[in-house]
Amino acid sequence: MKKVLKVSVGAPMADSLARARAAMEALQAGRTATPHYAVGFESLSQLLAVFTPKRLALIALLREQGPMSVAQLARALQRDYKNVHGDVKALTEWLAIERNDDGHVFVPWDEIDFRVPLTRLAA
Repeated sequence: MKKVLKVSVGAPMADSLARARAAMEALQAGRTATPHYAVGFESLSQLLAVFTPKRLALIALLREQGPMSVAQLARALQRDYKNVHGDVKALTEWLAIERNDDGHVFVPWDEIDFRVPLTRLAA
């Protein structure tokens, strides 16, 4: 099963509540709830502050190369360790990457789906 992180701007709270309700109903009926992994941002500028071009390159490299230490990642990216460490911290907080039991960072997703409704850009 493909694991997708959905990243969106201005997703209505009603959508999240409907998914939570469907999951609870499935569990109460003895069925397995369909997993949903999502991160929401209030604005496009907030999303772009988190998912910068350098951080997207970091995500792409990790997805391609697999788990590695922050030091290995910094070397592979040819970037300063301190800056890569800060990026890893931010991306971990926003669920884009994770740490395994060895402390190595990795991308648990097959895909990250960015959605920006055009109506939210005009607001």
